[in-house]
Amino acid sequence: QVQLVESGGGSVQAGGSLRLSCAASGRTGGDVRTYYMYWFRQVPGQEREFVARISWDGTSTRYVDFVKGRFTISVDSGENTVYLQVMDLKPGDTAAYYCASGSPGATPDRWGRGTQVTVSS
Repeated sequence: QVQLVESGGGSVQAGGSLRLSCAASGRTGGDVRTYYMYWFRQVPGQEREFVARISWDGTSTRYVDFVKGRFTISVDSGENTVYLQVMDLKPGDTAAYYCASGSPGATPDRWGRGTQVTVSS
């Protein structure tokens, strides 16, 4: 099984930046390398929403429209780590950010515990 641990969250003012990390450990070889790695976010009382995803080789990325141009997902396959660079943060970006993994086309089935991002105006 793959274990995912997020880090890098914090409290910033609007316009600030953070770099979120997701370290994968455990079973990270073989067919796991065909999985997609995802970032989702969730505000209390609301559904978890998709933010971005990337393939382990970094060649395939996808973003939700409202973060395009502000967030960048990347991967260091040698370090088994996925990053989410978040820039020009807005108060509406305040949420717990979760890393996940799963087969392409399937619902992600491995999740980290999340890292909190709080943006003040």
